[in-house]
Amino acid sequence: MARDSSPPDCRQYEVRFDSLFQPGRALAFPCDREGHLDFERCSARARSNYLFARSMVGREYKWPRVCPCAEPDGQAPDPDGSE
Repeated sequence: MARDSSPPDCRQYEVRFDSLFQPGRALAFPCDREGHLDFERCSARARSNYLFARSMVGREYKWPRVCPCAEPDGQAPDPDGSE
């Protein structure tokens, strides 16, 4: 069985670049609580999209924000990590 070696926070948070012009449209990437991405684990396409979104802040996308990922049941995890 393969083990996931990424920090637990990487599955609980995402950095989101919301569109300036199309409400509801965004690019989102898994990150830790501070907004750091693990580029070693990202696909080439994800890295390219992330760098594109960063370069388009203020032109196509809003300033990125770190937010909790939605759980499969649609609920966001508690940001302080408590149950």
